[in-house]
Amino acid sequence: MSPIRSATIAALASAVLATTLTACSFGAGQEEVTSPIVIAADLELSGAAAPVGKAYQRALELKIEQLNTSGALGSRKIRLEVKDNRSDASESLRNIGDFSSDSKVSAIIMGGCNECAVGAVRTVNEKKIPTIALAPSNAISDPVADRRYVFKLAPNAADSAGALTTELRRKGIRKVAVLHSDDDYGREGLTALRREFSKAGLRLVGNEAVRTTDTDVSQPVRLLTSRKPQALIIWTSPEQAALAATSAQGAGFSGSLFFDAAAAGDLFLGNAARSTEQATLIFTQTMVIDDVIATTPAKAARRQWFQDYTARFGGYNGSSSFAADAVQLITDAALRAGGPADQVNREGIRDVLETSQMDGLSGPIRMTPDNHSGLMPQALTTLVARGGRWRLAG
Repeated sequence: MSPIRSATIAALASAVLATTLTACSFGAGQEEVTSPIVIAADLELSGAAAPVGKAYQRALELKIEQLNTSGALGSRKIRLEVKDNRSDASESLRNIGDFSSDSKVSAIIMGGCNECAVGAVRTVNEKKIPTIALAPSNAISDPVADRRYVFKLAPNAADSAGALTTELRRKGIRKVAVLHSDDDYGREGLTALRREFSKAGLRLVGNEAVRTTDTDVSQPVRLLTSRKPQALIIWTSPEQAALAATSAQGAGFSGSLFFDAAAAGDLFLGNAARSTEQATLIFTQTMVIDDVIATTPAKAARRQWFQDYTARFGGYNGSSSFAADAVQLITDAALRAGGPADQVNREGIRDVLETSQMDGLSGPIRMTPDNHSGLMPQALTTLVARGGRWRLAG
């Protein structure tokens, strides 16, 4: 075992044990909790969003395996229960209903489907089951007053738009076109970009929406590139972003490509390598942590996660760290929540989640009673496609 890996596991065990001992001291007559922490996952394992859903599943399984073998949980173990929502909001809602009716389930993790997560808000709140969604739409977690049991762990549209605009200005780009997904997050992105462009003096020369199920985006891309923008922002899923980059190249577009965080997928760009060369992506540093010197325990943990995921699955997916962080948040909350030894304390887990703070694998995460979207703006950085993979810019 490498020194870095040993140190990382030791640090993880110490952190989890510290929260356990702080919150769960056993007095006279109290029984030690030994029941498993059951985490349910509603994921897109088939259908249009299957690639991302399967990346989430791999990350959940790896993170849970690491925690279960770390020795940090004492006699307790984490158990994962997964249901495929088939990239369909109605199927997702049925899954949420089943999970919330199971008294053994401590909390739910939902995948990257915005429509699924937004559609489940009412059920989650009525059933009072803590839920962390990995989809980016702001409507998932806001307004907080109507979403007490719903949390979000993904980049926010406003933060991505701000970072993209800063990079556009730095490169002297003034005329921009936007291709965005025709869903809540895509529309939020367009609104946020308009706001940032207005403040920065940038001109939006055109915008087109594509359905999340579209497998051909060439026509809207041709419409946008015909307006001669200096840059094309692609605010879609990873699969559609690759298609859009290829379509832009086919249309003879010679400007710059910029990707929002939602377009982040695999580290290696595969068939899209040529069309995305020198493209810019706003995402978390963990995607390229092998380019970063591990000068802090948090960076060392991110580097180890990157290496472990890559060794297990033969590549790296940028979204994996969000799933792993969701497991960590729920596990810490379940350990700290306390309650009867033979019952799941969902209310206690919710209360702990609402004030959770950690320097996670994705970056700094802060939940508050007024903000259930935990990923901080500082987690985002600028990446560039170079030599068939994403690299740290600069």
